[in-house]
Amino acid sequence: MRATLRWAQADFRAHRGEALFVVLASAGVIASLLLAGALFGYAANPWQRVFNQSHGAHIWLHTRAGADTGALSGVDGVAALSGPYRTTATTVESRGARAGVTLRAAPVEPPQTGRPLVGAGSWLEAPDEGPAPGTGSGAGVGSVVLETSVARALWAEPGDTVRVTGPDGTAHLLRVSGTADVAEPRYQPGGAAGVGWVLPATLEEIARGDTGQSVGLRLEDPDDTDFIVQRAVTVLGADRVAEVTKWQQARADAGGDDRLLGAMFAVFGVGALLAAALAASGAIGARVRGQLRDIAVLKAIGFTPGQVARGFLVQHLAFALLGVALGTAAIALLGARIPGRIGEAAAVWQDLPGHTALIIGIPVGAVLLIAASSGLSAWRAGRVPPVPVARAALPSAAPMTGLGKRALGVGVPPALVLGWRAAFPRRGRTLVPLARLALPLMLITVALVAWSTLDQFRSRPAQMGLAAALTVRAEQPAGPADPELELEKTLAAVPDIEAVHPGAEMAALVPGQTGTITLRGLGTARQPYPSAVVEGRAVAGPDEAVAGQGLLDLLGVRVGDWVRMTVGGRPQILHLVGRTIEPESGGRVITTTLDALRENDPQLRPAYHALELRHGADPRAVSGALATAAGGTLEIRETPNPAERLEPARGVIGTLIAVLALIGLIELLTLIGTGVRDRRRDLLALKAIGLTPRQIGATIVTAAGLTALVAALAGTGLGVLSGTWLVDTQGASSGIGAGIAQPPPLPVLLTVIAGSVLGAVAAAAVPATQTARRRLADSLSETL
Repeated sequence: MRATLRWAQADFRAHRGEALFVVLASAGVIASLLLAGALFGYAANPWQRVFNQSHGAHIWLHTRAGADTGALSGVDGVAALSGPYRTTATTVESRGARAGVTLRAAPVEPPQTGRPLVGAGSWLEAPDEGPAPGTGSGAGVGSVVLETSVARALWAEPGDTVRVTGPDGTAHLLRVSGTADVAEPRYQPGGAAGVGWVLPATLEEIARGDTGQSVGLRLEDPDDTDFIVQRAVTVLGADRVAEVTKWQQARADAGGDDRLLGAMFAVFGVGALLAAALAASGAIGARVRGQLRDIAVLKAIGFTPGQVARGFLVQHLAFALLGVALGTAAIALLGARIPGRIGEAAAVWQDLPGHTALIIGIPVGAVLLIAASSGLSAWRAGRVPPVPVARAALPSAAPMTGLGKRALGVGVPPALVLGWRAAFPRRGRTLVPLARLALPLMLITVALVAWSTLDQFRSRPAQMGLAAALTVRAEQPAGPADPELELEKTLAAVPDIEAVHPGAEMAALVPGQTGTITLRGLGTARQPYPSAVVEGRAVAGPDEAVAGQGLLDLLGVRVGDWVRMTVGGRPQILHLVGRTIEPESGGRVITTTLDALRENDPQLRPAYHALELRHGADPRAVSGALATAAGGTLEIRETPNPAERLEPARGVIGTLIAVLALIGLIELLTLIGTGVRDRRRDLLALKAIGLTPRQIGATIVTAAGLTALVAALAGTGLGVLSGTWLVDTQGASSGIGAGIAQPPPLPVLLTVIAGSVLGAVAAAAVPATQTARRRLADSLSETL
């Protein structure tokens, strides 16, 4: 064992550059994977991240005015209080959208517990720095900070003016000074109210004495939540408590996208680890081939195959452990100092769920994979004979083919012909390196498919089941003989509205009455709604319907079957003629025309109208025009887009693309170095027969470029196929349905291919220059 360690030490001293390259490459890959894990935790746990950063409250108690909330600080298990804050229920309107908002009176300095995290704009400013209450301009008393989800529903941004209607029906104009995130349940249209913060003077003007109270409790042990709620209600009195909100509710409300992000990170993370292991295997194998003479000498002086194998294994495991340790330490100590969202993600990652598993699992998985690949290469090193056959006695490449000879004869540049021959010498020696290089490029393409699919939801929502950008609901059926006709005339008169589709939704019992689905009547037989049909056809006749993948899976039916359901005690039988992309309700939606539902219920009236906008129209501008035209009698909502919930995934995808690009670069450098060393004798022979140094260098660069070109073509092609299948499979499992995958545009794929080739050419330039300057000699070291 001592001899093995002494040889490993001597080998390290003789090849410090190669050792440094392996260590830094391992550190870079691990650091990049850990940053991707940090971004994944940042994106997949939005509630936990906000809760930790804001020092959030585990329990929110909403009480009537006069409750003695100060007594809660003495309850055992309560670590801190947030508030109490005076509150009032209001209705906020902006650009035609309307939302219920509970306003809280907050001080100029945000509280330490349950602190709102201002993401855009600024917090409330002192009254003497702004105008009088209700003027709707400036900051100070006439300003409001809105929670992010309610601001998004209202299309409100910092600087906008919103209309706030208090309990007495009086309207007030307030300026939005900022938007903030809190670890509380999000705003739900028609459900939970949103949250806004104003200064006490503003709240007094709006509420005029009609107020309640809200107080947040941060607990010493979150597991005691139910017990503390009972104690708190007892202290305050059950008649004083109007509502209780617990942290589990808020987390469940914000955590709906964890599974999709987790699956995406798992696929790319495992792929990146596999690609890194293959790159490490290639680098180790290249070192073994480059030290055949040294290994033969060791065998000749008495080293056994086991000792040689152990020497290589110990050496490369030490390199891997050192690189992994450096990468992990760098992220743990310096990750939070990286500017931008990556640094913010690294800073809060240690407090998020899954941090320990990822920061241990990723390095351990990398070391195990590198150990497995090192063991295979070390075993091959142990099989090297003590007296190797001289390389000069063996052909280093396949003979020149007839096609190559004819190409040289017709004037094709020798660098191109010889470069092709060097890039693809033999089938067995060619496929394995190409596969190792194509793997990271394939995974990059898969990531680009996911990116393009997210872009498709934004750029072409109609193809993703989101043809209607807005929905409007009448506040009350007003005056004329046919209010529905008058409403449709009002909508049709607004510019940029392409079509208006009346609709109604209701819960329907499935056969066996074991669950409910959503039955939607949208559009008319004369003007049906343009559903995104990916299988079968659209609705064209009576009693026909289309459904999402979630409904087909729930009922175990296929396109072409008849489905019976119960609506309001009456049976409804529909013929499924198509499958659509259905982003809502997990795909458990069946859609027909409003006329088909009226056959079963002649008194059915539209509950809302879905609006198709002209291409390029701004939904916010159309919403404002509608609000003006209808005189404030319409409730206008933007159609939810799943891409908004998955927007943080872009950071994860971008980081993983960078990781895979780094792995590809490492593999490329290994291939170039191996090719130059293996063909050194051939290159000297080429110089001997008259090729200039520039031609020899061009041969090396051409070989690298052609290798990268073939690997890029194979990797991008397989990546498009694999990425489309993965995205469609995930869409089918989520209920949205297959057919949502969008391959990257051709210019993007060409950019990936061109970048790979240019990177290979740039990486080969230095070794090509060094090799071309070598002396015309054929020493023993070049033949063994």
